[in-house]
Amino acid sequence: MSGAIAKKYVNALMSGCTEGELTAAYGLLVQLAEAFKIEKFNNIVLSPDVSSKTKEELVLSLVETKNVKFQNFIKLLNSNDRLELIPVVAKELKYQLSLKNNTFEGSVSTNFKMSQSQIAMLEENFSKKFNAKIKLNANVNSYPGIKVELDDLGVEVSFSVERLKAQMTEHILKAI
Repeated sequence: MSGAIAKKYVNALMSGCTEGELTAAYGLLVQLAEAFKIEKFNNIVLSPDVSSKTKEELVLSLVETKNVKFQNFIKLLNSNDRLELIPVVAKELKYQLSLKNNTFEGSVSTNFKMSQSQIAMLEENFSKKFNAKIKLNANVNSYPGIKVELDDLGVEVSFSVERLKAQMTEHILKAI
């Protein structure tokens, strides 16, 4: 439900701002979303005992901006008692900006370190496949193979050594 509400706020923000203002607003929303990871901050923002004006001043004090549109956006969220939606709004704005710019971010998970040329090759191939600019971030973890995730596009491609072994064994057993 909060995603649908956040989408309405993002649509309003996108219709009233220029590309530069949207990018700046996204950066500020990301800063504010980080504050929501702090329990004490959440307690203040969600508390019915703290006045609405105090909450608004606290949130606006966390970011340095003279952008009146952004300040009014925060005031609008506050007046509708929706400050807790800021992290969801930031995520939705990132998605909408990605769609608008046809640029998407994803991750590559492996159990070994990939070179920059390998990552660039994957980015180029996925960019061609989806007719968009793809940026991949490499993560080294315990995944036994390679997994590419593009959440905004709803894509996950993986090659697992274990799965390959199981399929080869199954194929050999069928052949016998």
